[in-house]
Formats: sequence, C-alpha cells, structure tokens
Amino acid sequence: MEANTQNQQNQKKPTGQNRRRRRPASPKGEASAQPAAKTVKAPQGEPRKKQSQGESKKAAPKRTAAAKTQQPTKEQSGTSRTRRTQRKPKGQGGKSQTPLRIIPLGGLSEIGKNVTAFEYGNDIIVVDCGFAFPSDSMLGIDYVIPDFSYLVKNKDKVQGILITHGHEDHIGSLPYLLKEVKAPIYGGVLTLGLIQYKLDEHRIQGVHLQRIKDGERVKLGCFEIQFMAVNHSIADAYGLRIKTPVGDIVHTGDFKIDHSPIDGKKMNLSAFARAGDEGVLLLMSDSTNANRPGFTPSEQRVAESLDRCFADATGRVIVATFSSNVSRIQQVIDIAEKRGRKIYFAGRSMSKIVEIASELGYIRLKKGSQVDDRRLDYLEPDQVVIITTGSQGEPMSGLVRMSRDEHRYVSLRAGDMVVISASPIPGNEKAVSGVIDRLYRKGVHVVYHDTMEVHVSGHARQEEQKLIMALTKPKFFMPVHGEYHHLLSHAHTAMAYGIPQENIMVAENGNVLELTQDSFQVAGEVPAEPILVDGSGIGDVGNVVLRDRQVLASEGLFIVVAAVDKNGKLVSGPDVISRGFVYVKESEALMDKAKEVAKKAIDAVTAGEEHVEWGALKSAIRSAVKNYLYNQTKRNPVILPIIVEVDSGGKK
Repeated sequence: MEANTQNQQNQKKPTGQNRRRRRPASPKGEASAQPAAKTVKAPQGEPRKKQSQGESKKAAPKRTAAAKTQQPTKEQSGTSRTRRTQRKPKGQGGKSQTPLRIIPLGGLSEIGKNVTAFEYGNDIIVVDCGFAFPSDSMLGIDYVIPDFSYLVKNKDKVQGILITHGHEDHIGSLPYLLKEVKAPIYGGVLTLGLIQYKLDEHRIQGVHLQRIKDGERVKLGCFEIQFMAVNHSIADAYGLRIKTPVGDIVHTGDFKIDHSPIDGKKMNLSAFARAGDEGVLLLMSDSTNANRPGFTPSEQRVAESLDRCFADATGRVIVATFSSNVSRIQQVIDIAEKRGRKIYFAGRSMSKIVEIASELGYIRLKKGSQVDDRRLDYLEPDQVVIITTGSQGEPMSGLVRMSRDEHRYVSLRAGDMVVISASPIPGNEKAVSGVIDRLYRKGVHVVYHDTMEVHVSGHARQEEQKLIMALTKPKFFMPVHGEYHHLLSHAHTAMAYGIPQENIMVAENGNVLELTQDSFQVAGEVPAEPILVDGSGIGDVGNVVLRDRQVLASEGLFIVVAAVDKNGKLVSGPDVISRGFVYVKESEALMDKAKEVAKKAIDAVTAGEEHVEWGALKSAIRSAVKNYLYNQTKRNPVILPIIVEVDSGGKK
C-alpha cells in the first residue's frame, strides 16, 4: 500500500516504544536456494582485548523515543559487562535478554558522516566511517567528521570495522579513527583499494584490510556478519546481515534494486529473503530517496542519454561526475571509444581513482584510448572527451576551475558540451547553479539533470524500500542515512507497509538504543557533535571561531594600533588599518574620526590612573570604535586593538 505523503503531517510520529507482536509466517518459495556462505575469521595476532579498568558506569535510565521532552542521561563511557564466560539470561528461542546497544554517531538527520556502533558485552563492531562536506557557513573547513570519543574510550572492545562501500561519506573518516583505534577493516575489493589510497595519503600503516565477497561471513567477537551484494552508484557495495545474541539485524547500506546494472552484477535479493525466512529482528534501511515514489531508474537509462549527447556534440565533450562513480566513468569510456574519441582524465583525484579501479579490474580502457596533457591540445575538438570532477560545485574541482578560466590544461570555449552527470547533494544547489551560469556565459552547451536524464540516483525509492521490508519481514524498523524528513518519510512508508508504529525508531545521532527480542528504546546518549577539520587541525575550530570567520568574511577587519608607556599613557598614535571593511582612499574622514574616538577612549581609561590593565584598555577601544563605525556605516567589522608598550623615548 502506498504511503499517503500528503497526509504525513496528520499522522502520528513513529516512536521506539514497543509492544510484542507475532512475526508473520514466511510465504513459501520466497527465497531462492543459497549455497553455504564462506566464513572469514578475524586476523590472527589480534586477540579479543580485555576491558580496561575504570569503564564501569551505572546504567542510564531508559526512555522511549516517544518521550522526546525528557533529556537522556549522558554516558561518559561504555557500561561494564561480565565477560562471556558468565552465562547470559536467555529468552524465547534461546536469545539473550541482555540488550544489544546500537549507537549511531553520524548519518541521521543529515547527509554524510555515516558511522554506527553495535555493542554487546565486551564486543563492539563499527559499520562505516565517513565524513560530510562542510556547509557554506563553515568557512575554511575542509571536512566534518563524527565525534569518535565513545569509540576511543572503548577502543579495547572494538573488534572490527565493516565498510558497506567506498563513497567518502562511508570511508572518509577512517584515517582519523584509525589514529586512535586499532581494528581490522572488512570490505569489497574496490572499497579496500580506495581505503588503502586514503591511508597512504595520511601515512597510516599496519592496518589489516580483509577483502570480502558476496555471501561471505565474518566472525567478530559475539557477532557474525554476512555481506550481501547490493546495487549502488559504485561497485562492490554491500548490505549486512548481523547475527547478534539478541537476534538478526539487516543493514541495507546504500542501495537500489537495478535489474540491468552496467557491470551485470545484480543485488543478492535471495540473501535478504533468506534472512527474512530465518527471522529478522531489526531492519535498518537507506532513506535517501524515501520521499520519492516508485522505483529508481536503471543505470542503462543514463547510458542511452549519454550516447545521445555524444552523437549531438560537434566539439569537445566534458563530463563531470563523482570520481568514485566507477560505473558512470566506465559508461563514458565505452561511449567515447565507440565514437572514436580519446579520453582525458582531468584532476588528481579523478586520475588516481581511475588508476586504482583499472588495476583492480573495475575500469577497462582500450590501449591508446587515454591521452595525457601533452597530446590534449593536438586533438581536434570532436576527437576528445574530458572526464572531470566538479558535479557538486566543489571550489577546487576540475569543472569549477574550468568555468573560472583557472584550469591549467583545459580552456572552455563556444562549441564545447558540458555534461553534469550527477544531481546536487542537498546544500550544494547554489554552488552547482553558479557553475552552470558561468558555463552558459562562455557559450558552452550545458546538459544536466533538469534537461536530460544524464544521472540516476544510486538510492532506492519507496517501492524498493517496501520490497526489502517484504523480503526481510522485520519486527522492528529503523530508517537510516538521510535528513530528518527522509527518515520520517521512510517511517511512514514502513507504517503503510504494515509495521506497527510502536516498532519504528526514528533516532538521532548520539542516541544509545537498546534492542531486545521484545523492545527497542532509547536508553541514553553519548557525545555526537560534529568535529570540524581545518587543514591538520581536528576539532580546534568551534562555533566561536566559525562566527569570527563569518564576520570577517562579511564585515571585514578594523585594526587600532596604539603605543603607550608603562602607565598606559599614549605615546604615539593611535593608527588605524582597514581590511575588507572600507576602501581607505575614499573614507579618509571616517578613518581620521575613528582615530579620534580611539584616542578619547584611551584618555578616558588612563586619566588619573598610575597603572592600567591592558585588557580594560583594549575593551574600551573596541567598544568605542565599534559603536562609532556602526553608527556611521551600519556594519560591524571585527575590531582588533593592538597595544604596544614603549618607554618615554619611544623604544619598545
């Protein structure tokens, strides 16, 4: 049954307050026969670590997701549990009644930085470890990563890190976590190739990378994880079936159901169906396209549109896409080779990922198809295609530099065709629109998602989401991977499908969720504030620094320099300097008056005083000059007073 999205506002919000309900009987013949899956053991030499002393903490009081007005208790560390040599209480079906803890540290109510911890007793496994790109207001910030403090405090419990696929929002934070937590990483061949490249960039060595294939199982502590192939916009994407002491969990990862994928590898739906037949306690499912009805189109549709673009182009073709979208890059390569065009990869990240994917067999290039910088200018316009980054308007990407005439090797000209083979990630719409405008001003023919189907999403829509629910038949449901409205829409789809409202959990980053056979509820919180990465600095840029950067960018800087003696008496100046506030030559009267205001403020503070606190003097200058400048200009630049102490002879 379709979810009535128009009436979502009138529906009650799904919660995690749960009631017991009988599992529906599995329809016969739903799952196809599946051979026994191979089990991969944890690497030797990495025994289970003992729990560190001082970890024990009184359990936080439980609350349900319905109790939104109650503030959850902060947990500074993991709860101490007896080693598994002690017998656990068993419930129905031999399942433990000790709750499993699920702790999302990112990826909820946002796009990006996906990471979730699963904890039982002395064992923790981590699923994905990505970063997010900064918003426009985060000036100077390179990346946003999750707060890993909970995992660092419990690092001796971490048995392994499971990566569903190789996109940056799932692997980008690994170097930052691995500097603090040592654990093996499990993932597909291409995924681990991209991870190794990232670790090399950060000069991190000694990490065990274990390659996994479809159907293989990994035993990590009390957890057994089966990898199940899914379709996505990158090869080697997997969902996970996690067997835990309380029951089975299915985590879809990022997925869609493509019956005609470019690489010919279809989603392993039979593995999902088998999990459903054997019993799924909790389904955690991709919510990115939860507000879109129907099915996500196949990648084959994109190939047809791209081929039409190449057929119509009389000059150069420049295709911008994600460097990690290996299938899309292969599509462009195949069409270019068919139509006799040479291929040039523009940009370091694009070239490196193509190199890695080629070495691993995920990209196929005919001999002589690729050209380098030196040959590019000697080719006729209708003999070349340029594949580059910049589909999201990233400031330093290839397409953006081309649009600004800043690219070292490629200068756009009238007659070129630019194909933006991606849709904007939420928050990037303005940047992408600006790039398109600049391209049109150059006389370039621009093709993008609004004008032709040159991109399809790698995420499932509502009908695919309901199909996964039908196959897995979960008792509890938790939407993941999406902004809040995506999660809520997915929850309504689950209710429309037939999952009871009280069995649906719409969680937040940092929630400590406790799962048993009969309940699923919020029991506390851990730190989960975003950590900002600026160059080599991690977490040293906070809201105050960001606010100063925003003011500097919008209002400018006004510096007041004064030389005073040891008693605070003015010896020379004050002088003023403006940067990004006013044009000095056109504002001499304003600058002179600001000097007078600063001098009066200094005289007022030092009058009759033998000794003056520099802090009080700076504060008086800042306040007086700020008020004057605002009254004159209605702007608030950053006021920076600089006091230099000199002796009466003018020496410092």
